[in-house]
Amino acid sequence: MLKMIFVYLNLETSNKTKRMFFRLFKEGFIFAINSIIVNKLRTFLSLFGITIGIFSIISVFTVLDWMEKSIRDSISSLGDNVVYVQKFPWSFDPNLAWWDIIKWPSISNKDFEAIQKKSTKTESICLLVSQSEQIRYKKNIARDLSVAAVTIEFENVRSFEIDKGRYFSPYEASSGKNVAIIGAEIATKLFEKTDPVGKQITISGFKTTVIGVFKKEGKGGISDNGMDELTLVPMNFGRSFINMRNRFVDTQLMIKAKPGVSVDELSDETIMILRAARRLQPEEINNFSVNKASLLTQGFENVFKGINIGGWVIGGFAILVGGFGIANIMFVSVRERTNIIGIQKALGAKRFFILLQFLVESVLLSIIGGMLGIIMIFIATLFINYLYDLNIYLTMTNMLLAIFISGIIGVVAGYAPAYSAAKMNPVEAIGFSF
Repeated sequence: MLKMIFVYLNLETSNKTKRMFFRLFKEGFIFAINSIIVNKLRTFLSLFGITIGIFSIISVFTVLDWMEKSIRDSISSLGDNVVYVQKFPWSFDPNLAWWDIIKWPSISNKDFEAIQKKSTKTESICLLVSQSEQIRYKKNIARDLSVAAVTIEFENVRSFEIDKGRYFSPYEASSGKNVAIIGAEIATKLFEKTDPVGKQITISGFKTTVIGVFKKEGKGGISDNGMDELTLVPMNFGRSFINMRNRFVDTQLMIKAKPGVSVDELSDETIMILRAARRLQPEEINNFSVNKASLLTQGFENVFKGINIGGWVIGGFAILVGGFGIANIMFVSVRERTNIIGIQKALGAKRFFILLQFLVESVLLSIIGGMLGIIMIFIATLFINYLYDLNIYLTMTNMLLAIFISGIIGVVAGYAPAYSAAKMNPVEAIGFSF
């Protein structure tokens, strides 16, 4: 029975404490709102520093999120089960000199055939050769565009979507028909609002029929420069205007692993087959590069970390200045309201109430400043997306981070003024103006 009474008393005490806390918080909030409304100019000056600080930090994080998502999506489109055999490596190797790499032979049709015949771990392999060309449709001209001649297996290796039309047929690929699939940006430049499918364009003097248009991927990718400004033609047609023997032409093999085969296993087998095909001696280094998506991912991890740290450093200074601004304004506010503090304490207000009253005002100022910074970033992303079609978005995570940072700055900046107000002697405070 006694135990039940003690539990009841404890619950009553706990409920009273909670009610008292929310009552103090409510009254502190009302005091803070009244102070903000009465002192508009001072409020604006207090908010400005926090607004700029939050804008600096969160804008960097927003751009970083966009970059990271674009790059990761682009890398994933390369395939985590695909290796790319090229002349140049994707990552820096201190043991290789660029002048030695330039002397290496380009990837050839013989390399393609060697992998086709001898590989046991390959599901599909594609040969791709690309060079910059000018494309014309009537009076419209698109210059310096990448035209890639590919074997028909390209669709089995590289991830993409076709918005209009279709992919090459086996007959078109084998016979070298003058057909092409163009990127969304090229379609806009050459045809504007006209449907390109079935129209004839001119590539390097050859009349070519457009049979498809790639779905727009948007800017920000790194893989193959994206599909938006790429023109795809069958390999046997590409041989008509691309010099396959030119060692400076971009040539590569795209090799997809069989299910259950790791990319490292496929890479090792590819190296072994190509070394044998090129008759390299055991002591000789590879005169080709076997690249994979993981190399790019590892390289960009450090870049992301560096940008992240830079964002905190840049925005941190702005936040620090904003915090000092709020602390200074709060000290002024405490000084102006010294008589009111004295009267409140004389009427029985506890130190906690005075402390909470000024802390709530400081935090509220800081959070409002942070929210203004979020609004500025949101407007900036709309403007940038409208101008450049970059698909930058302000995420909920970054919004919550901005509010959290603002709240912490408000507590830190407002604690010293709030504490000084809470420990005032009521008699001295009431007589402050006399």
